[in-house]
Amino acid sequence: MVLVTGGTGLVGAHLLLHLVENGDAVRAIYRNITSIQKTKALFALYKKESLFEKIEWVQADITDIPSLEMVFENVEYVYHCAALISFDPTDEDLLRKTNIEGTANIVNFCIAKAVKKLCFLSSIAALGDLKTNEKIITEEAEWNPEKQHSDYAISKYGAEMEIWRGQQEGLDTVIVNPGIIIGPGFLEQGSGKLFKRVANGLSFYTKGVTGFIAVPDVVRITIQLMKNEYSNERFTLIAENLIFRDLLNAIADSLNVKRPFMHANPLLMNLLYRIDWFISTVFRQKRKLDRSTAKASYARNQYSNEKIMRVLGVEFLDIHRYIKGISKL
Repeated sequence: MVLVTGGTGLVGAHLLLHLVENGDAVRAIYRNITSIQKTKALFALYKKESLFEKIEWVQADITDIPSLEMVFENVEYVYHCAALISFDPTDEDLLRKTNIEGTANIVNFCIAKAVKKLCFLSSIAALGDLKTNEKIITEEAEWNPEKQHSDYAISKYGAEMEIWRGQQEGLDTVIVNPGIIIGPGFLEQGSGKLFKRVANGLSFYTKGVTGFIAVPDVVRITIQLMKNEYSNERFTLIAENLIFRDLLNAIADSLNVKRPFMHANPLLMNLLYRIDWFISTVFRQKRKLDRSTAKASYARNQYSNEKIMRVLGVEFLDIHRYIKGISKL
């Protein structure tokens, strides 16, 4: 039996689809019925509704230990994809509880139930920081606690520490650190918000750089790592390092809408996040842009995928072509 947490999110839903397609017995957890509908809609998007019925759904929450007791019965492999993604500073405590404490709970059950292998879906946000003489971020980069990191990044780094603790206690683990994941559906989550904002007429672009990857690549590579001998390691998963402007233009072109036309330089981005703070404070709204996110939008971070290419010899989907393809779904 394979257990998937976060099966109602972009990666988890695609992972469920791939696993049931290949005949695996799959169990997934959910918090409420509404969240399951998002996964069901994704199966329908690919015209594979019948496969959805093969998933065993169990209501549970990774932060609620009693609800997890029955979930792990007869489970041999675990894909831990559940996480909170937020860049609102007011969500700091919730991020830590969900991403760190929740992961600790999963690790503890894996150890207690003698799970054969655990895969943790982390993020490039949890990778280390460049030193003055370095130009590209790898799995070996060291985390510098003196540097500014978003609450989300800190929570994912803390979650990785729980995975390494599990390893030291005898649990077979593997960590994947994907870049920004591009995929269809889920317009209220992750990269889906980019598609939604561009479709609604996004005006601003930045010239920052970061790593991107298509969701089928994340799923395919993650399953490969789980099914071979590689363990107790982490792997950066990015297909390309792209300028945000070029990615937004590709999305706009695929949707046949106007490209973002106004360059938001660092000065403007820092002004915008202060305006966002003021609006959220006065009108008690959720933050849309914080200091860390503003900084990340113009940072030029280059990530290496050399390790995963060397280990598995993978070929990544071209991001621009993939964007064109999913816009037609």
